[in-house]
Amino acid sequence: MGGDHGGGSKVQISFAGRFVSSAIAACFAEVCTIPLDTAKVRLQLQKAAVSGNVVALPKYRGMLGTVATIAREEGLAALWKGVIPGLHRQCLFGGLRIGLYEPVKSFYVGENFVGDIPLSKKILAGLTTGALAITIANPTDLVKVRLQAEGKLPPGVPRRYSGALNAYSTIVKKEGVGALWTGIGPNVARNAIINAAELASYDQVKQTILKIPGFTDNVFTHLLSGLGAGFFAVCVGSPVDVVKSRMMGDSAYKSTLDCFVKTLKNDGPFAFYKGFIPNFGRLGSWNVIMFLTLEQVT
Repeated sequence: MGGDHGGGSKVQISFAGRFVSSAIAACFAEVCTIPLDTAKVRLQLQKAAVSGNVVALPKYRGMLGTVATIAREEGLAALWKGVIPGLHRQCLFGGLRIGLYEPVKSFYVGENFVGDIPLSKKILAGLTTGALAITIANPTDLVKVRLQAEGKLPPGVPRRYSGALNAYSTIVKKEGVGALWTGIGPNVARNAIINAAELASYDQVKQTILKIPGFTDNVFTHLLSGLGAGFFAVCVGSPVDVVKSRMMGDSAYKSTLDCFVKTLKNDGPFAFYKGFIPNFGRLGSWNVIMFLTLEQVT
Protein backbone atom coordinates (compact mmCIF):
# COMPACT_ATOMS: atom_id res chain seq x y z
CA MET A 1 0.00 0.00 0.00
CA GLY A 2 2.20 2.79 1.32
CA GLY A 3 3.86 3.43 -2.06
CA ASP A 4 1.84 6.50 -2.94
CA HIS A 5 3.08 9.16 -0.55
CA GLY A 6 2.79 11.87 -3.21
CA GLY A 7 -0.99 12.12 -2.89
CA GLY A 8 -0.73 11.87 0.87
CA SER A 9 -3.87 9.74 0.84
CA LYS A 10 -2.21 6.45 1.78
CA VAL A 11 -0.53 6.39 5.15
CA GLN A 12 1.33 3.50 6.73
CA ILE A 13 -1.15 1.74 8.98
CA SER A 14 -0.18 -0.19 12.10
CA PHE A 15 -0.91 -3.93 12.22
CA ALA A 16 -3.63 -3.34 14.84
CA GLY A 17 -5.29 -0.78 12.58
CA ARG A 18 -5.07 -3.11 9.62
CA PHE A 19 -6.38 -6.04 11.65
CA VAL A 20 -9.39 -4.06 12.86
CA SER A 21 -10.26 -2.58 9.46
CA SER A 22 -9.93 -6.04 7.84
CA ALA A 23 -12.12 -7.58 10.54
CA ILE A 24 -14.77 -4.85 10.15
CA ALA A 25 -14.77 -5.23 6.36
CA ALA A 26 -14.91 -9.03 6.60
CA CYS A 27 -17.77 -9.02 9.13
CA PHE A 28 -19.79 -6.55 7.09
CA ALA A 29 -19.33 -8.67 3.95
CA GLU A 30 -20.25 -11.79 5.95
CA VAL A 31 -23.58 -10.44 7.22
CA CYS A 32 -24.54 -9.36 3.70
CA THR A 33 -23.67 -12.62 1.98
CA ILE A 34 -24.26 -15.41 4.50
CA PRO A 35 -27.63 -16.46 2.96
CA LEU A 36 -25.73 -17.41 -0.21
CA ASP A 37 -23.20 -19.28 1.90
CA THR A 38 -25.92 -21.27 3.65
CA ALA A 39 -27.35 -22.13 0.22
CA LYS A 40 -23.87 -23.19 -0.92
CA VAL A 41 -23.34 -25.51 2.08
CA ARG A 42 -26.76 -27.17 1.57
CA LEU A 43 -26.06 -27.70 -2.15
CA GLN A 44 -22.60 -29.12 -1.47
CA LEU A 45 -23.86 -31.54 1.18
CA GLN A 46 -26.69 -32.79 -1.02
CA LYS A 47 -25.85 -36.24 -2.31
CA ALA A 48 -27.55 -38.06 -5.18
CA ALA A 49 -30.68 -39.49 -3.52
CA VAL A 50 -31.70 -42.91 -4.81
CA SER A 51 -34.92 -44.63 -3.78
CA GLY A 52 -35.33 -48.01 -5.43
CA ASN A 53 -34.11 -47.62 -9.01
CA VAL A 54 -35.47 -44.12 -9.31
CA VAL A 55 -33.18 -41.19 -8.65
CA ALA A 56 -35.24 -38.78 -6.59
CA LEU A 57 -35.33 -35.13 -7.62
CA PRO A 58 -32.89 -33.14 -5.49
CA LYS A 59 -34.53 -30.99 -2.84
CA TYR A 60 -32.32 -27.98 -3.50
CA ARG A 61 -31.98 -26.74 -7.08
CA GLY A 62 -29.93 -23.74 -8.04
CA MET A 63 -28.89 -20.84 -5.89
CA LEU A 64 -32.14 -18.85 -5.72
CA GLY A 65 -34.16 -22.06 -5.59
CA THR A 66 -32.20 -23.19 -2.55
CA VAL A 67 -32.55 -19.80 -0.85
CA ALA A 68 -36.30 -19.89 -1.54
CA THR A 69 -36.71 -23.47 -0.27
CA ILE A 70 -34.86 -22.73 2.97
CA ALA A 71 -36.88 -19.55 3.54
CA ARG A 72 -40.16 -21.32 2.80
CA GLU A 73 -39.49 -24.40 4.95
CA GLU A 74 -37.57 -22.87 7.85
CA GLY A 75 -38.29 -19.16 7.74
CA LEU A 76 -36.07 -16.29 6.60
CA ALA A 77 -33.96 -16.32 9.75
CA ALA A 78 -32.64 -19.79 8.83
CA LEU A 79 -30.59 -18.20 6.05
CA TRP A 80 -28.56 -16.39 8.70
CA LYS A 81 -28.04 -19.57 10.72
CA GLY A 82 -24.28 -19.63 10.87
CA VAL A 83 -23.87 -15.89 11.24
CA ILE A 84 -22.55 -15.84 14.82
CA PRO A 85 -19.70 -18.32 14.29
CA GLY A 86 -19.37 -16.72 10.85
CA LEU A 87 -18.58 -13.43 12.55
CA HIS A 88 -16.23 -15.14 15.02
CA ARG A 89 -14.52 -16.62 11.99
CA GLN A 90 -14.28 -13.34 10.09
CA CYS A 91 -12.84 -11.45 13.04
CA LEU A 92 -10.11 -14.02 13.55
CA PHE A 93 -9.64 -15.22 10.00
CA GLY A 94 -10.41 -12.06 8.03
CA GLY A 95 -8.44 -9.89 10.39
CA LEU A 96 -5.39 -12.14 10.35
CA ARG A 97 -5.24 -13.15 6.70
CA ILE A 98 -5.78 -9.65 5.32
CA GLY A 99 -4.05 -7.81 8.14
CA LEU A 100 -0.90 -9.90 7.83
CA TYR A 101 -0.85 -9.87 4.01
CA GLU A 102 1.05 -6.60 3.52
CA PRO A 103 3.67 -7.24 6.26
CA VAL A 104 4.24 -10.84 5.09
CA LYS A 105 4.48 -9.68 1.48
CA SER A 106 7.14 -7.11 2.33
CA PHE A 107 8.90 -9.74 4.45
CA TYR A 108 9.15 -12.04 1.41
CA VAL A 109 10.55 -9.37 -0.92
CA GLY A 110 12.89 -7.82 1.65
CA GLU A 111 12.73 -4.35 3.16
CA ASN A 112 14.48 -2.35 0.47
CA PHE A 113 12.42 -3.68 -2.43
CA VAL A 114 11.26 -1.11 -5.01
CA GLY A 115 8.81 -1.54 -7.91
CA ASP A 116 5.99 -3.99 -8.64
CA ILE A 117 6.07 -7.01 -6.33
CA PRO A 118 6.20 -10.21 -8.46
CA LEU A 119 3.00 -12.29 -8.57
CA SER A 120 4.78 -15.34 -7.12
CA LYS A 121 5.58 -13.42 -3.93
CA LYS A 122 1.97 -12.22 -3.66
CA ILE A 123 0.75 -15.80 -4.00
CA LEU A 124 3.27 -16.98 -1.42
CA ALA A 125 2.17 -14.28 1.02
CA GLY A 126 -1.49 -15.18 0.45
CA LEU A 127 -0.81 -18.88 1.02
CA THR A 128 1.07 -18.13 4.24
CA THR A 129 -1.50 -15.80 5.83
CA GLY A 130 -4.44 -17.95 4.70
CA ALA A 131 -2.98 -21.14 6.20
CA LEU A 132 -1.97 -19.44 9.42
CA ALA A 133 -5.28 -17.67 9.93
CA ILE A 134 -7.50 -20.67 9.31
CA THR A 135 -5.48 -22.93 11.61
CA ILE A 136 -6.49 -20.54 14.38
CA ALA A 137 -10.06 -20.08 13.12
CA ASN A 138 -10.94 -23.69 12.20
CA PRO A 139 -13.30 -24.30 15.18
CA THR A 140 -15.41 -21.30 14.15
CA ASP A 141 -15.66 -22.67 10.62
CA LEU A 142 -16.70 -26.12 11.82
CA VAL A 143 -19.46 -24.73 14.03
CA LYS A 144 -20.66 -22.51 11.20
CA VAL A 145 -20.98 -25.45 8.78
CA ARG A 146 -22.70 -27.62 11.44
CA LEU A 147 -25.27 -24.91 12.15
CA GLN A 148 -25.87 -24.22 8.45
CA ALA A 149 -26.13 -27.91 7.57
CA GLU A 150 -29.16 -28.52 9.78
CA GLY A 151 -32.25 -28.36 7.61
CA LYS A 152 -35.92 -28.68 8.41
CA LEU A 153 -36.39 -31.16 11.25
CA PRO A 154 -39.34 -33.52 11.70
CA PRO A 155 -41.65 -32.40 14.56
CA GLY A 156 -40.42 -33.39 18.01
CA VAL A 157 -36.79 -33.82 16.98
CA PRO A 158 -34.60 -31.40 18.95
CA ARG A 159 -31.92 -29.34 17.25
CA ARG A 160 -28.36 -30.61 17.58
CA TYR A 161 -27.20 -27.26 18.96
CA SER A 162 -29.17 -24.42 20.49
CA GLY A 163 -26.67 -21.83 19.28
CA ALA A 164 -23.03 -21.14 18.48
CA LEU A 165 -21.60 -21.24 22.00
CA ASN A 166 -23.65 -24.34 22.80
CA ALA A 167 -22.26 -25.95 19.62
CA TYR A 168 -18.65 -25.31 20.65
CA SER A 169 -19.19 -26.85 24.10
CA THR A 170 -21.31 -29.78 22.84
CA ILE A 171 -18.70 -30.72 20.23
CA VAL A 172 -15.93 -30.59 22.84
CA LYS A 173 -17.99 -32.67 25.31
CA LYS A 174 -19.14 -35.31 22.83
CA GLU A 175 -16.27 -35.49 20.36
CA GLY A 176 -13.28 -34.07 22.22
CA VAL A 177 -11.34 -30.84 21.72
CA GLY A 178 -9.57 -32.27 18.67
CA ALA A 179 -12.92 -32.49 16.88
CA LEU A 180 -12.99 -28.68 16.61
CA TRP A 181 -10.14 -29.09 14.15
CA THR A 182 -12.05 -31.58 11.97
CA GLY A 183 -11.43 -30.94 8.30
CA ILE A 184 -8.33 -28.86 9.06
CA GLY A 185 -6.50 -30.49 6.10
CA PRO A 186 -8.87 -29.44 3.30
CA ASN A 187 -9.66 -26.25 5.21
CA VAL A 188 -6.03 -25.12 5.30
CA ALA A 189 -5.67 -26.14 1.65
CA ARG A 190 -8.87 -24.32 0.69
CA ASN A 191 -8.20 -21.13 2.59
CA ALA A 192 -4.54 -20.88 1.72
CA ILE A 193 -5.44 -21.38 -1.96
CA ILE A 194 -8.49 -19.12 -1.93
CA ASN A 195 -6.72 -16.45 0.11
CA ALA A 196 -3.81 -16.46 -2.33
CA ALA A 197 -6.22 -16.42 -5.29
CA GLU A 198 -8.24 -13.56 -3.77
CA LEU A 199 -5.54 -11.29 -2.44
CA ALA A 200 -2.97 -11.90 -5.16
CA SER A 201 -5.49 -11.56 -8.00
CA TYR A 202 -7.06 -8.49 -6.39
CA ASP A 203 -3.59 -7.01 -6.11
CA GLN A 204 -2.67 -8.04 -9.64
CA VAL A 205 -5.95 -7.04 -11.33
CA LYS A 206 -5.86 -3.67 -9.59
CA GLN A 207 -2.22 -3.15 -10.57
CA THR A 208 -3.08 -4.00 -14.20
CA ILE A 209 -6.20 -1.79 -14.31
CA LEU A 210 -4.31 1.17 -12.86
CA LYS A 211 -1.86 0.97 -15.78
CA ILE A 212 -4.71 1.52 -18.26
CA PRO A 213 -4.99 5.24 -19.08
CA GLY A 214 -8.04 6.87 -17.52
CA PHE A 215 -8.33 4.44 -14.61
CA THR A 216 -7.63 5.75 -11.11
CA ASP A 217 -7.62 4.13 -7.69
CA ASN A 218 -11.37 4.59 -7.25
CA VAL A 219 -14.47 2.62 -6.36
CA PHE A 220 -14.98 1.33 -9.92
CA THR A 221 -11.45 -0.09 -10.03
CA HIS A 222 -11.96 -1.71 -6.63
CA LEU A 223 -15.26 -3.18 -7.87
CA LEU A 224 -13.68 -4.76 -10.97
CA SER A 225 -10.71 -6.03 -8.98
CA GLY A 226 -13.01 -7.55 -6.35
CA LEU A 227 -15.05 -9.41 -8.99
CA GLY A 228 -11.88 -10.68 -10.64
CA ALA A 229 -10.60 -11.86 -7.27
CA GLY A 230 -13.86 -13.66 -6.48
CA PHE A 231 -13.96 -15.43 -9.85
CA PHE A 232 -10.37 -16.70 -9.61
CA ALA A 233 -10.89 -17.78 -6.04
CA VAL A 234 -13.96 -19.88 -6.88
CA CYS A 235 -12.41 -21.57 -9.92
CA VAL A 236 -9.38 -22.57 -7.91
CA GLY A 237 -11.02 -23.24 -4.58
CA SER A 238 -14.33 -24.93 -5.40
CA PRO A 239 -13.16 -28.59 -5.35
CA VAL A 240 -11.36 -28.16 -2.01
CA ASP A 241 -14.40 -26.30 -0.72
CA VAL A 242 -16.80 -29.14 -1.53
CA VAL A 243 -14.48 -31.64 0.18
CA LYS A 244 -14.21 -29.35 3.21
CA SER A 245 -18.01 -28.89 3.53
CA ARG A 246 -18.61 -32.63 3.19
CA MET A 247 -15.96 -33.55 5.77
CA MET A 248 -17.27 -31.01 8.26
CA GLY A 249 -20.94 -31.76 7.63
CA ASP A 250 -20.64 -35.56 7.67
CA SER A 251 -18.25 -37.67 9.74
CA ALA A 252 -18.32 -40.65 7.33
CA TYR A 253 -15.04 -39.75 5.62
CA LYS A 254 -11.70 -41.04 6.89
CA SER A 255 -9.46 -38.41 5.32
CA THR A 256 -9.31 -35.63 2.78
CA LEU A 257 -8.26 -38.11 0.09
CA ASP A 258 -10.99 -40.56 1.07
CA CYS A 259 -13.59 -37.81 0.77
CA PHE A 260 -12.17 -36.67 -2.57
CA VAL A 261 -12.19 -40.21 -4.04
CA LYS A 262 -15.68 -41.09 -2.74
CA THR A 263 -17.15 -37.84 -4.04
CA LEU A 264 -15.54 -38.42 -7.43
CA LYS A 265 -16.74 -42.03 -7.57
CA ASN A 266 -20.29 -41.48 -6.32
CA ASP A 267 -21.14 -38.06 -7.70
CA GLY A 268 -18.79 -37.60 -10.66
CA PRO A 269 -16.27 -34.83 -11.37
CA PHE A 270 -18.89 -32.09 -11.63
CA ALA A 271 -19.71 -32.58 -7.95
CA PHE A 272 -16.57 -30.57 -7.18
CA TYR A 273 -18.20 -27.56 -8.78
CA LYS A 274 -21.49 -28.03 -6.94
CA GLY A 275 -22.74 -24.73 -5.68
CA PHE A 276 -20.43 -22.87 -8.12
CA ILE A 277 -22.98 -20.14 -8.83
CA PRO A 278 -23.84 -19.41 -5.18
CA ASN A 279 -20.16 -19.75 -4.42
CA PHE A 280 -19.28 -17.13 -7.02
CA GLY A 281 -22.31 -15.06 -6.07
CA ARG A 282 -21.06 -15.14 -2.51
CA LEU A 283 -17.32 -14.85 -3.05
CA GLY A 284 -17.76 -12.29 -5.82
CA SER A 285 -20.08 -10.10 -3.76
CA TRP A 286 -18.08 -10.90 -0.61
CA ASN A 287 -14.88 -9.68 -2.21
CA VAL A 288 -16.50 -6.61 -3.71
CA ILE A 289 -18.11 -5.62 -0.39
CA MET A 290 -15.02 -6.55 1.64
CA PHE A 291 -12.45 -4.78 -0.53
CA LEU A 292 -14.66 -1.70 -1.02
CA THR A 293 -15.21 -1.47 2.74
CA LEU A 294 -11.51 -2.12 3.40
CA GLU A 295 -10.37 0.56 0.95
CA GLN A 296 -12.88 3.01 2.46
CA VAL A 297 -12.04 2.16 6.09
CA THR A 298 -8.31 2.46 5.46
